[in-house]
Amino acid sequence: MPTVKQRTLLAVAGTTVAVLAVGAPAATGALDSEQAKAPTAASGSYAAARGAAYIETRLFFGTERPDGGPDVTDAQFMAFVDRSVTPNFPSGLTVQDGRGQWRDSNGTIEKERSYELILLYPAGEAHTRGPLIERIRQAYIEAYAQDSVARLDEPTLADF
Repeated sequence: MPTVKQRTLLAVAGTTVAVLAVGAPAATGALDSEQAKAPTAASGSYAAARGAAYIETRLFFGTERPDGGPDVTDAQFMAFVDRSVTPNFPSGLTVQDGRGQWRDSNGTIEKERSYELILLYPAGEAHTRGPLIERIRQAYIEAYAQDSVARLDEPTLADF
């Protein structure tokens, strides 16, 4: 026969499972919907999110060369963007300066100046844009003797 403490723990666990089971489908449905609700700043009430389905791709470019060559300059990076990115994404892009760090293949923490390139494109174009983005990454790796270019893709809503 369970003790009072064991019965209490079982009751709390059962209640937790029940709450999660009821709440999870609603939360998942809201995240999957393009009509997800978001609070408005002024009233604190909820309004339908705006915009069409887009993909936001962020690429992270380091500027130090593992082979010890000179760092990639601003002029070199912007020439790379003009040559390798703009022709495939003429509708627009954003470049931000950054400072980054990562652990290299030898286990050393590397800190360097970096660039973040942000691309937005309709979600329906992801299958054609993906290979173009991979070519951009590879071109930078080859041109500036880099170990890698990090990529982050996130679904989002965009309204222009």
